[in-house]
Amino acid sequence: MARKFFGTDGVRGRANTYPMTAEMALKLGAAAGRYFRKDQGRHRVVIGKDTRLSGYMFENALTAGFTSTGMDVLLLSPVPTPAVGMLTTSMRADVGVMISASHNPHYDNGIKFFGPDGFKLSDEDEMAIEALLEQDIQPAQSHNIGRAKHIYDGRFRYNERVKSTLPYGMTLKGLKVVIDCANGAAYATAPEVLWELGAEVIPVGVSPNGFNINEGCGSTDVRTAAEAVVAHGADVGICLDGDADRVMMLDETGAVADGDQLMALMATRWAEEGRLKGGALVATVMSNLGLERHLESHDIRLERTNVGDRYVVERMREGGYNLGGEQSGHIVMTDYATTGDGLVAGLQFLAAMKQLDKPASALVKQFERCPQLLENVRYGEGQTPLENAAVKAAIADAEAALKGNGRLLIRKSGTEPLIRVMAECQDEGKLAQVVGGVVSAVQSATA
Repeated sequence: MARKFFGTDGVRGRANTYPMTAEMALKLGAAAGRYFRKDQGRHRVVIGKDTRLSGYMFENALTAGFTSTGMDVLLLSPVPTPAVGMLTTSMRADVGVMISASHNPHYDNGIKFFGPDGFKLSDEDEMAIEALLEQDIQPAQSHNIGRAKHIYDGRFRYNERVKSTLPYGMTLKGLKVVIDCANGAAYATAPEVLWELGAEVIPVGVSPNGFNINEGCGSTDVRTAAEAVVAHGADVGICLDGDADRVMMLDETGAVADGDQLMALMATRWAEEGRLKGGALVATVMSNLGLERHLESHDIRLERTNVGDRYVVERMREGGYNLGGEQSGHIVMTDYATTGDGLVAGLQFLAAMKQLDKPASALVKQFERCPQLLENVRYGEGQTPLENAAVKAAIADAEAALKGNGRLLIRKSGTEPLIRVMAECQDEGKLAQVVGGVVSAVQSATA
């Protein structure tokens, strides 16, 4: 049975437009509260958010829903997504919630759930919550209604956990670091952590106003941070997204290392140190073919999953692996966190610079990328372009053209109404031709 509300990363959409309304948030809170409240004892939920204006609305609506079913709510205010995963377990909560649309513009928002183990919910859990949405959810008796309480030191608890991931005794003295927080959830956390570890910190994107999250800054637009790196003569730049579970790294010239390059660096170093569990890295079907070839040359396997860091984590847990992620910058290190953590990944990069005594420019390019082209085509409500006969024919033609020389990936976005068309091929002319053919067919089908 297909999920109606949950996508690859919770429930997401334009704020104040169905399904991302206050009414739906209240129902989601009540449904999740009923699902996780297993007995008559006291139960807890921790709720974090990023800096979007709509976060206030959804925070209050979720609080009403949870307390109506007898759950006590602990409000964390703006904190990174990985902080919610961490604090769900450390505060012995039954469920955690992050209100964020991650890298999306300010007018979008989303609701992500974490289980009591700090990991994002399984498909089965999400389906069960969706089923409750269709029912009359039984409220708690009046004397059992939950309470709400602000937890003011949540970010400081998270800061201490993040700092502990750096090798014992290591400081960042001597490093000048640009940190771009995307005017998002880590606007206070990330500069604090880097400064406390000894770095000279140049903050960018640390003045959120409810509307400027991810706007011209952060991991999806590194130009501002790159300019700051060059202008200040910084050694390295760290660019986070709106909820700080993604990262892009910049070297001293402003050159970018995406998630694939970071995973290649970490996987080979961890393998050399005997820390890479299972001798494998887990990544999605979007990761570059060059990464796979690079890992093979170091006798490291690449385990591929569907797109979405939740699916990466599920495969990691199934196989006992401790390193995985996405090209987009989600880096998951289960030795340290239950979900992607951009700041922790950034610290691992800085640790490599220190331990190897090398500049960032010597580390940002671990392998030669196979030429890759990704184009997105937006479609309207109710449209199903991948079921169109002409689109199917175009995809078949593209697969035939690439057979033995590359690969093609066509998929619907789990967070936006987009068809993503991605191909890899050493022949860049053929690459443009096959992607263009599929994109043209999808555009015609959605016109």
